[in-house]
Amino acid sequence: MKSLAFHRSPGRVAKAEPGHGAGLTGKRRWSGRTEQAYLLTEALVYIGLVFVLLGVAYVALYRFIDHSVVLARNAQDVSRALHAGERWRQDVRAAGAGVRVENTPDGQTLHLANQHREIYYTFRDGVVWRRLGPGPWVRLLQGVKASSMQADVQPQVTSWRWELELQPQTKAAIKPGRVRPLFTFLAVPQTPPIP
Repeated sequence: MKSLAFHRSPGRVAKAEPGHGAGLTGKRRWSGRTEQAYLLTEALVYIGLVFVLLGVAYVALYRFIDHSVVLARNAQDVSRALHAGERWRQDVRAAGAGVRVENTPDGQTLHLANQHREIYYTFRDGVVWRRLGPGPWVRLLQGVKASSMQADVQPQVTSWRWELELQPQTKAAIKPGRVRPLFTFLAVPQTPPIP
């Protein structure tokens, strides 16, 4: 018995040589048309590439979501700091000449006095507090790293400056220090008009 002899040619299906077939008359040939198919290893390579691309896309999406959450928190902190700074500026402008800083063992206290009321500002334990007259202390701004209120004496006018630094909002995946929230608010007490 003779076995079939197969020869491989590029792009074509193997052909049996005439006269080398078991039980064949030798006159039969296989089809000469080409068949295109993927091998199992090619399919596994393509599946692997799809998983690698999906993994990279997932990591990029996670980082994008993480950064957008931190950005939203920073924007909220900036908004809260600006509202607190505007309230402080209004109080300093309304105080007239009755502005002074008191240094106490608990920290620095800014005392603002006008003809209608007294207002106090102080910073302790990462929170800026505000008090109207003898009332209770109210939390004005939290998440504060440093706060300093001081006079800025110029030849013609004395203005007041509030230097404020917030705690940066970060997560473990993001390096701290990318956004350093520093603010400076200036206000000039209004002097009463001279009659």
